[in-house]
Amino acid sequence: MDAATEMVTKNQAQYLPTLLEIPARDVTFDDGVTEASAILEVKAKTGDMLARLFRVAAQLRDRFPTQVDKELKSVLGKGKKASIRDMALAAIANPGAWLVAQRALLSTTDLGDGSAALSYEGQPIFAGALTLIETPQGWRIRIPVELVRSSKYWPDTRDEWSVVASMMLAIENALKDFERDLNQGSIRNLDAASARVGRLIGESVVAQSIIYSMMKRDEDAATDGEPKKETVEPIKDSKPVKTKPTTQSTKTDTTSKSTAP
Repeated sequence: MDAATEMVTKNQAQYLPTLLEIPARDVTFDDGVTEASAILEVKAKTGDMLARLFRVAAQLRDRFPTQVDKELKSVLGKGKKASIRDMALAAIANPGAWLVAQRALLSTTDLGDGSAALSYEGQPIFAGALTLIETPQGWRIRIPVELVRSSKYWPDTRDEWSVVASMMLAIENALKDFERDLNQGSIRNLDAASARVGRLIGESVVAQSIIYSMMKRDEDAATDGEPKKETVEPIKDSKPVKTKPTTQSTKTDTTSKSTAP
């Protein structure tokens, strides 16, 4: 936890995803990529996105210092009562300060078996499901994959992991667009900045989420013995996504096609 705080304070947020331990299955997909490699790709894209977020936040602080200080002080003073808008503003204006403030509310309890319980304000996070685990590289936050894999939203195929990576890339591209608008002087205050970046990121996430949902739907249809009606491809920017009908063959293809890395 101290390492995460140090990464934030030293402006090295791109390394934050390396502190996550996501157990991978011993699976190799059709293109030769293992699930472990697919997870590393998602982590790398997430790191790039976080680095861009912190860069944009620094520019906002330079442009609107008084507004940023006021909003951040207000959000940190609300604690659990902070609204989604409050937290979004804090994350955009000064994510480092917000994360550092959360560190004081986090505590760990060594369980003596190479793991540790993680609590927030004295309460176990996710009923104790989110823990720390000691690895050869040091302590990591362990994602309870055994619990979430049963969810239909957890990535299960190569294409689905690619869409998750593409979603991180799409958010980074949205932040690049926001940074361009900021540098051009079209954003006049922090509220306008929040609204603008929220819309850009929202559009990107919605587009990728639609792709992901359609992939899951096609998998369910294939499992039920129904032929797939269409395929979609992950995108690398925040532009709207179009789906293209494909010609149905006599053999059902149970894997959605993807051109994402």
